[in-house]
Amino acid sequence: MSLDRLTTPNPGAAVSAARMGIDLGGTKIEGVVLDSAGKERARRRVKSPQGDYAATIETIAVLVQSLDRDAGCDVSPGLGIGMPGSLAPGTELVQNANSIWLNGKPFGRDIETALRRPVRLANDANCFTLSEVTDGAAQGARSVFGVILGTGCGGGLVVDGRLIDGPRGIGGEWGHNPLPWADTGEHPGRRCWCGRFGCMETWVSGPALAADHALATGLHIDAASIAERAARGDGLARAALDRHASRLARGLAHVVNLFDPEIIVLGGGLSKLDYLYAELPRRMAPFVFASEPFVHVVSPRWGDSSGVRGAARLWPVHEGT
Repeated sequence: MSLDRLTTPNPGAAVSAARMGIDLGGTKIEGVVLDSAGKERARRRVKSPQGDYAATIETIAVLVQSLDRDAGCDVSPGLGIGMPGSLAPGTELVQNANSIWLNGKPFGRDIETALRRPVRLANDANCFTLSEVTDGAAQGARSVFGVILGTGCGGGLVVDGRLIDGPRGIGGEWGHNPLPWADTGEHPGRRCWCGRFGCMETWVSGPALAADHALATGLHIDAASIAERAARGDGLARAALDRHASRLARGLAHVVNLFDPEIIVLGGGLSKLDYLYAELPRRMAPFVFASEPFVHVVSPRWGDSSGVRGAARLWPVHEGT
């Protein structure tokens, strides 16, 4: 198993008040160790096993052990894991994960058994939002909607520094609401992995952008390649990005009409599409039910490592050791 070390630890400096975070994504698993000041002591990234629950548990266990060594932890730090989906209250089994091999499994218990240490789990978009509220692009904002636009489409809600998860563990799950204000060509929409049609995830995730471009052109390329072609003047690529921005703006406006956040922070691979930060507020405005419809949409301070930092922060410093 290949472990990609991204941060070199400080040799000889043991971490006595540390928190460790793991971000379990669709294509990668990233881990980080933060000290009491929030400074990174170690960080590693590995590929996510596909379709294999046991291999996912094993990969995380090996990653955690490697991070312990890298950071020079003198005790086992508190471990937080950001994961797709959430835990169903009452059963603690995974629900609603687009990494469908996790669904119905006692993921938290199995990780604790493998590592022999306590673990706290949260939705990956919740971890991302918590990170950006704590010391990122949304620091100081009272109400924040954090958006993950990657392999899937997730969201997290924070008010006064606290996550709003809800009694069913689905707070912020806008990715499985339908596309609002759909036109005739957008209804009923594509079938989602969840079994429904026209979910936001089927319109605004990275694979959804790629599929929409392929449908129009017959060319199967990823979202980053579409953006590169558009920058070079490719009209069909530009049209795909335009359709994507329109759908994303309508979906976000729907959330604004329900939650009215001070700020929206974009995360995931598509958050690197710089044009979105100018386009989305303008495109959202006609659908926001307010006399002042402008909403700040910003990029994440911590980039694609924000989620893993938020996972570590599931443990307060004084509980991390």
